[in-house]
Amino acid sequence: MSIFNTGKSLLNKSKVIPIFYTISDDYAPYVACSIASLIAHADRKKYYRIVILHDGLKFHNYVRLRNLVTKNCEIQFHRVSHSIYLKMIIAHCARKTGAGDFYSSAVYYYRSFIARLYPIYNKAIYVDSDTVFLSDVAELFETNLGDNIVGAVVDKKVAEVKPFRDYVKNALGVPHTEYVNSGVLLLDLKKLRKIHYLTQMINLINKYDANLVAPDQDYLNVICKGKILHLKEGWNAAPVKGLQPKSSKLLHYNLFKKPWQSDGVDGEEVFWEAARKSGYFNELQKQKAKCTVKDIRIKEAQVEALIAKAAELAKVKEPLIKKDNL
Repeated sequence: MSIFNTGKSLLNKSKVIPIFYTISDDYAPYVACSIASLIAHADRKKYYRIVILHDGLKFHNYVRLRNLVTKNCEIQFHRVSHSIYLKMIIAHCARKTGAGDFYSSAVYYYRSFIARLYPIYNKAIYVDSDTVFLSDVAELFETNLGDNIVGAVVDKKVAEVKPFRDYVKNALGVPHTEYVNSGVLLLDLKKLRKIHYLTQMINLINKYDANLVAPDQDYLNVICKGKILHLKEGWNAAPVKGLQPKSSKLLHYNLFKKPWQSDGVDGEEVFWEAARKSGYFNELQKQKAKCTVKDIRIKEAQVEALIAKAAELAKVKEPLIKKDNL
């Protein structure tokens, strides 16, 4: 494990709001936009610690991301080491490649390590890098989880697409009205440690070696079933054209409609406002300019493959994975 810190000391900070991201090096520009928007809406009277879990970042990305630091917002970098658990996940991912397999990188599983890696925290927030904040993340952090283990927003895309609905019901044993998106999570780390969440996930991987649609998200829904607080939709809102509803707290550019890839993406104006504060604006503009019609069609084909995979897996007569009783 190696941590590249901002150099600040939090020993005198009694109330810290920890926010975690997980990225590979090529996602540095997008996480910079998300962090810039988080900082823009942060309460100056509160203290935020952003931790970026990664598999290796180029030095210039360390420096540029570190430049986003403010007086009340610290950024840490943590390269996740190859523990025995991670090696098992990497081996599992290597076996799950093909049409419709877009989550076969071990980086997607890093969020599952947060509770184990950071025993100093009892509560934290996880956020995907393809997000933009429209409100203060402290409001989410202060949400009362009650007896629940995690808080998340029900995944509307699952509800809207029949193959996904059938998949979560038949292959996972989770009603689509309860299946949540893992892009924004409020985590009770103490409870996650108590139920040995990471161990349960690894046990399921080793026992079933299942071919899933969104593996780490699927494991979360199965393991925490019945103990997930359904957050207000605004904390994981789909972008829309023009002005966002007042209830929107965070925009999530989920799946493959990304404003840095093509024009006409819903909510693109919000993203580019954040991009201008990220330090990566020019690079993101050049990246979008290089995106061709062929590239867009490839991504559309990937979505179709994902839906087809869900439809095929939904044909099973019993769930592909079943929760351990620890």
